Amino acid sequence: MAETLGSLVDKLSIKNLRIWHLDEALENAEASKRQELQAKRDLADSQRQDLMKEVDGFLGAALRGEVRIRDKKIKMYTNTNVSSSDAIKELGNAVSELACRNIKLWHLEDEVRRTDLPDATIVQTKRKIDATNQERNDLMDKVDEILSTARHQRDAGPNEQ
Repeated sequence: MAETLGSLVDKLSIKNLRIWHLDEALENAEASKRQELQAKRDLADSQRQDLMKEVDGFLGAALRGEVRIRDKKIKMYTNTNVSSSDAIKELGNAVSELACRNIKLWHLEDEVRRTDLPDATIVQTKRKIDATNQERNDLMDKVDEILSTARHQRDAGPNEQ
């Protein structure tokens, strides 16, 4: 499956999270670890810069009609314990909500890796991860849907809307 704006924004928000955590680790690092952490941070920032260029390039190509904005999805699950993205109509809101889901997932994944948790808590946290990951995927689709709608409205012109 080709990249979409939703998948690129998703990757960018995760990269930003990684950089934020590396910056935090650098602030608290012992001198012997700083060089290794700084190298990781520099690599992550380079990757972030590349992703931002890719987002810009994709958006331009999508608006010119040169790339497919959305792929048809085959959903194999029906989890009713997730928040609906149906009310989201603005691209900025969809991107913000997607970034928030990635923050939540990051922290849930950290939680489930703890070795001091009872199995029942790990199972509950894994279920939260499943639901949050479905919301994340729905929000990536929502980003693509909003962009697709905007391009179709623009292509239709003011007389056909």
